[in-house]
Amino acid sequence: MSTAITHTAILTGRSLRGIWRMPVFLVMNLVQPIMWLLLFGQLFKSVVDIPGFGAGGNYLEFLTPGVVMMMALFASAWAGTTYIQDMDRGVMDRFLTSPTNRGALMVSSLLYQGMTTVVQTLMVIGIAWLTGARFHGGVSGLLLLLLAAVLLTAVFGALSNAVALLLRQQQALIGISQLLTLPLMFLSSAIMNTKLSPQWVQNVAAYNPFEWSVIVGRQALSAAPDWASIWWHLGLLAALALVMTWVATRAFRAYQRST
Repeated sequence: MSTAITHTAILTGRSLRGIWRMPVFLVMNLVQPIMWLLLFGQLFKSVVDIPGFGAGGNYLEFLTPGVVMMMALFASAWAGTTYIQDMDRGVMDRFLTSPTNRGALMVSSLLYQGMTTVVQTLMVIGIAWLTGARFHGGVSGLLLLLLAAVLLTAVFGALSNAVALLLRQQQALIGISQLLTLPLMFLSSAIMNTKLSPQWVQNVAAYNPFEWSVIVGRQALSAAPDWASIWWHLGLLAALALVMTWVATRAFRAYQRST
């Protein structure tokens, strides 16, 4: 256990040093979420007047948790590109022929992704607050939002890493990421309340892990949170994150057999 923790810390530090040397990548990943926040927040601010929308009269407050989760989803879906770069440079083979713990290789990647998600989420929340959004969930609500974003990052970061290990091609990873992320985003309440969507969209959204995270974030920041819904959806995210991490760790064996 101590070896796994040590390896995880060392490998996480390796990833963090990379972003420390090139912080521009951290900022670049914020450009699209900020555009969603500012443009969508203005373009669709009148949808709160639609009967049944139920956003409390402020679309920006409704949109912000969705934008946070969109940022986490899209960034984590590309997590496997780091593995592909390591494969192309021969680094991954050296790791796997050394005593490096396989679980540490996966967990360190997810920890790094989770840390960047936290930093970026705080920036998005700050920008939303500066542009007029007010969140009533307090510090506890913000912490729950961060937890949901990190769990969502773990789910799709692990999936991205598994795809990278199995396919070992940048183009394939990009294609699968695009195939998954956009439908998951639109089949959710990130931008529009699903109560106004067709019934089939509501049915699909109920099984959408991206929607689970949006529900947690939006409820956590609200003035009257539905705690049963928050804990239920957090539990689903945590369980799925554990399963996906296990699957992705097992993908190392498939990678070794194919090399």
